[in-house]
Amino acid sequence: MIYYIGTIILKTQHFFGASVTKQQTILRYIHQSEWLEQLTATAVSDITFLAAGEYNENWILTLTPSGSSNASIRKIVFRINHGSQINQGDNQITYEFNILRALQHSGVTPVPFFHDAAAGQFDEAFDKGVLLMEYLEGTPLDYTTDLDHAARIFSATHSQPVPEAHDFIHQQDPIGDILTESRGLLSRFAAHPKTAERKQLEAYAATIEKLSDTYASVFAEEPQCIVNTEVNSGNFIINRPAGTAHLVDWEKAVVSCRYQDLGHFLAPITTLWKTDFVAADEHKKAFLRNYKRHAGLSTPMEELYTLTQLLEKTFILRGLSWCYMAWYEYTQQDRTLKNSDTFQTIERYLDNIEWFLQ
Repeated sequence: MIYYIGTIILKTQHFFGASVTKQQTILRYIHQSEWLEQLTATAVSDITFLAAGEYNENWILTLTPSGSSNASIRKIVFRINHGSQINQGDNQITYEFNILRALQHSGVTPVPFFHDAAAGQFDEAFDKGVLLMEYLEGTPLDYTTDLDHAARIFSATHSQPVPEAHDFIHQQDPIGDILTESRGLLSRFAAHPKTAERKQLEAYAATIEKLSDTYASVFAEEPQCIVNTEVNSGNFIINRPAGTAHLVDWEKAVVSCRYQDLGHFLAPITTLWKTDFVAADEHKKAFLRNYKRHAGLSTPMEELYTLTQLLEKTFILRGLSWCYMAWYEYTQQDRTLKNSDTFQTIERYLDNIEWFLQ
C-alpha cells in the first residue's frame, strides 16, 4: 500500500519546541506501524498540534479512508508520553491504554486504537511510547452550565466493571493513599527553597491523617471502580451541538471509590485551575443529586455529601503538594514540556495557600 501526505502540513509550526520535523517523524512512524490498514485508511492528509500537558503531547492526524471503505475522512489523536505521575516508568502509556480499553463501552471516554510502549526505539522523540485514540470534537466544561454532563459522565465511568485481571493501581484507602502521595511530593526535593509553604502543607497533612484514621474503615466498604483522579474542566470535552460529553486524559486513573472523582471535581483546587469558578454548597448538592439519579444510587444524600467533602479536603492537599513539587521542577530542572500558563497557576496557588486551607 502506498502512503502519502498532502502539502498542507509542510508549513513550519512551533509548539513547545515542536516543528515540521516532529510532524515528519510522526508520519514516518505511522507509515511503518501498519496501523493505517487496520483503520481502513490510505493516507494521513494533515498532522497538527493539539495540546500538551505536563507529561504528554497530543497531535491530530487527519486520515483519508481507503477506496473500499464507506467511512468518511476522520481525525484521530496521536499521543506521545514523556513521563509518569504514578511511578509507571516505561509502562505509563500501556497503563493508560489499558484503562481506556476497560472504559471503552462507557460511551463517554475516547476509544483507544493502538499503543506502542517501545516507540522510543524508532525515534527518541517518542521516548516513553505512543498511543493512538479517538479524536473528540468539543470545548472544555463550563461549571455554570455543564454540571449535569459531568454527573452523567461519572455515573457512566463508575459503572464500568473493573477487569478481573488488571495491573491498575488500587487505592482502597483513598485518603491514606493520597496522603502518602502528597507527603512524597513534599519531600521529593530536599533543596526546595519554599520552606514556609512546606511547613504549612505538612501541618495540613497532619489534619488529613486524622481523617484517614477515622474514615479508613468506611471507605474500605465502598464499591470499587475506575476513577480518573484528574477531573479539571479542560479534561472534559463538551459537544453541545451533538449533545455529547466525554472525559479524556486517563493517565492517572486508579481503582478506588467514587468519591475520589466527586471530591476532586468539586474542590476549588480543581475548579480554579482553568476558570474562576468556586462551587458553592448549592452547586455541590445539585451536582451530587444529579449524580445519584444517573447512577441509580440508594446512598443517602447526607452520606454522599459528607464523604465527597472529605475527599475535597484531601485533594486540596494533593493539589498544593503537586504545585510545590512542580514549582521546583520548573525553576530548577529541565523539563521535556513546559507550559507558562501552568507555571503561573502554580505560583498563584502557592501564594494563596492560606485561602485554600481555610
